[in-house]
Amino acid sequence: MKLLYARHRLDIRQSDLAAGLVAMTASDPDRAASEVEDLWSWGGTALACYSVRSGFHLLLDALDLPRGSRVLFSAVTHPDMPKLAEHHGLVPVPIDLDPRTLAPRLDLVAAALHRGARVLVVAHLFGGHVDLEPLARLCRRHGVLLVEDCAQSYSGPPDRGDPGADVSMFSFGILKTGTALGGALLNVRDLTLLEAMRATQRAWPLQRRSSHLKRLVQTAAFVALTRPLPYTLLAALAPRFGVDFDRLVNSAARAFPAGSTAELVARLEQRPNAPLLRLLEHRLRTFDHVRFYARAAAGRRLAELLPDGLHVGGGAFEHSHWLFPILVEGSAVIDAMRAAGFDAARKASSVSAIAAPAGERDLEPHFAREVMARLVFVPAYPELPRGSLETLAFVLDGGESHALVTS
Repeated sequence: MKLLYARHRLDIRQSDLAAGLVAMTASDPDRAASEVEDLWSWGGTALACYSVRSGFHLLLDALDLPRGSRVLFSAVTHPDMPKLAEHHGLVPVPIDLDPRTLAPRLDLVAAALHRGARVLVVAHLFGGHVDLEPLARLCRRHGVLLVEDCAQSYSGPPDRGDPGADVSMFSFGILKTGTALGGALLNVRDLTLLEAMRATQRAWPLQRRSSHLKRLVQTAAFVALTRPLPYTLLAALAPRFGVDFDRLVNSAARAFPAGSTAELVARLEQRPNAPLLRLLEHRLRTFDHVRFYARAAAGRRLAELLPDGLHVGGGAFEHSHWLFPILVEGSAVIDAMRAAGFDAARKASSVSAIAAPAGERDLEPHFAREVMARLVFVPAYPELPRGSLETLAFVLDGGESHALVTS
């Protein structure tokens, strides 16, 4: 039986899971939040949240923008972000992406700012990093708040976000780099705005300890099942029991199940509890830079082996290759990769292209829609066997031999 390697390897060690169990004894969430915030930002600009979306919800609440104000988003982002803007009475506007870097196109940002906007939210996608300097200059000129979503681009301490951004948001959800199985840290450089966000969050209920413990147990099971042998067996057995394998894998790592906006907001309005915050503190203090650089090197190597135009966003300002997306037609390439022993999927990330406002078809993000319709994620992490990247490149370039993989 040929082993199947998972599409994504969680960035967490057994010692981190053990630290998470020890952290279940932690109490005093206010002290835990204060200490992790001090560790994150010596300048007093940090806010620990339940999730990035919770933090963004707090930000929009604190900004209290007039209804109908326009918020610009990278055209590919988590769909809950524009949904939250609409919840606050705002109009989300997508900015289409540069094909080479996946950065919001500067000319489109400039045009959208002239049509009126109050906030620009830039998502760094798939481990790539957007050069914010020209966008920051534009935002300053027009008095627009610049927010960067660093959920997919965190590179470990001392990464605290671009100083040109007004707000930098980092996620530590289950799939993220340096995962703490949840939680987020924001750098809010306007201290008045930060205090307003903090005051609102104080009134929110505390995350239940049982929900964090459940996440610990689920993650331990996920880590075990994504080892090559059990993952291979799971992929083989799922269809026999009428289970959609892709949906099973994706749902196991989803923090917030789909639902109405009211249900989403209710789930977001929580403060992180002490066990989550202590695990987050542990992850910050023990960040695995060796694995991080090995993952980035694996991504660079695979990119070098592939034909031009196959790897999406390879021209980004910086790249850590959190995920490795490629552009393909149809499902034949997914079948070929799985036959070669590598799981591949179209839905390894929850981001999607967002729609233009009603009646403004000229703002429709055509490139983003085309990319997301053809995107496939392939494994490119350092735990793959020697020769795997060469085999992947061979298969993706139309070859049939799988003999390059050695254990």
